[in-house]
Amino acid sequence: MAGYEYVSPEQLAGFDKYKYSALDTNPLSLYIMHPFWNTVVKVFPTWLAPNLITFSGFLLVVFNFLLMAYFDPDFYASAPGHKHVPDWVWIVVGILNFTAYTLDGVDGKQARRTNSSTPLGELFDHGLDSWSCVYFVVTVYSIFGRGSSGVSVFVLYLLLWVVLFSFILSHWEKYNTGILFLPWGYDISQVVVRYA
Repeated sequence: MAGYEYVSPEQLAGFDKYKYSALDTNPLSLYIMHPFWNTVVKVFPTWLAPNLITFSGFLLVVFNFLLMAYFDPDFYASAPGHKHVPDWVWIVVGILNFTAYTLDGVDGKQARRTNSSTPLGELFDHGLDSWSCVYFVVTVYSIFGRGSSGVSVFVLYLLLWVVLFSFILSHWEKYNTGILFLPWGYDISQVVVRYA
């Protein structure tokens, strides 16, 4: 394995020509979130690395998952007759989820603002987003829970597949067309979590 070239010189040269291209048609993103993120990114100092913003948002999602795993390890907390998750936990999870979503929205804006946008930064951002899909769905599952009044684990698996499959398809489409068409599902899920 030593001395093996994983990336050819021609492929490396392609990174120099690469330009990020995305199309976001979601009204929530266009009229509310992007103007909000454009304001928030101005608060960050220009020395703050975009990848640090990305990683910080990811850590908040992981913390939410760990918090819910502690208070609702078997997903029965929403079921009748079981110990419920304290109200303050839901407030913390909601605030941290919104903060993580905001950090994910401003990291690319910070990269363009500081002229430090790279394909590797995009890979890092979207790689952590792919992991966040799992943590986010499992954390949200605690809202519905299991049991007679909840949702079956099979539905959780279906939701995981739907979210991951839409993420994979969006990036596969980008690979083939050169444009990342951002799905509406993620923004809609943020609204659902906010008001659930």
